[in-house]
Amino acid sequence: MAALIEATRWHWVVFVVCVLFFLALDLGVFHRHAHVVQFREALGWTLLWVAVALAFGFFLAPALVGQWGRRETMEFVTGYLVELSLSMDNVFVIALLFAYFRVPAAYQHRVLFWGIIGAVIMRAVFILVGVGVIARFHWILYVFGAFLVYTGVKLALSGQGEHVDPARNLAVRFFRRHFPVTDTYHGPRFFVREGGRRVATLLLLVLIVVETTDLLFAVDSIPAVLAITKSSFVALTSNIFAILGLRSLYFALHGVMKLFRYLQIGLAVVLCFIGVKMLIEPWFVISTRTSLIVIGTVLGAAVL
Repeated sequence: MAALIEATRWHWVVFVVCVLFFLALDLGVFHRHAHVVQFREALGWTLLWVAVALAFGFFLAPALVGQWGRRETMEFVTGYLVELSLSMDNVFVIALLFAYFRVPAAYQHRVLFWGIIGAVIMRAVFILVGVGVIARFHWILYVFGAFLVYTGVKLALSGQGEHVDPARNLAVRFFRRHFPVTDTYHGPRFFVREGGRRVATLLLLVLIVVETTDLLFAVDSIPAVLAITKSSFVALTSNIFAILGLRSLYFALHGVMKLFRYLQIGLAVVLCFIGVKMLIEPWFVISTRTSLIVIGTVLGAAVL
């Protein structure tokens, strides 16, 4: 097996700067004022994020990290495809949450933007810790593999996101118990002043639910990407690019999500496949190229 690439701190700096630039462009220029995101605008941003991710995988990263070869590019594309597909599952849950809290369409983008900022930070911590744990305790891979198979079977049998109950969210209950919260929306603001004191708005409560929900999704997605690559740089960049395109993907798909009735089954098969791949690795190695073909075929069939 070829040696893993070693990204220097400058590689990380360039990657972070690129991400921050596009986020600033998104929120500070194109979405400076709250408005309803229409399908054409959302589709344009979705295609832009996909193009940026693929450009990074095929052109920027190989130039940035001199020894990035064909194997790392395949791992990046495979990891990106898996994480983007799992993000699509996240879209279903976000739609349920927005419907439950009756979030005005004009403010949904703001919740998703800050929710994704938090998700990026959480994923970065989880992946870097996960790579370190695997390097020190290789047997943890088999635990991850078994967990992914269990998650896939559970997803196929019961579906994920069907039993979301924000009222039972521990973070929401804790926040309501210790902080004053209004029962209405006050435009795009997270905090307002009422009776001389600062109180949280319902929009902040929605953000907390979105963040904690993503934390649950990370439990599935992090082992999945670490089954594809052991490089922290490849794992993190592919994961982050998928997360960054989540909010535009939501606005592009939320009106037609009912058409993807078999996506849950497709994701369940993918999770089981990746889990089995991890479990049989000591005896039979499934190449990244084969994994990419299998995952792409399964997800394509599920969507079609």
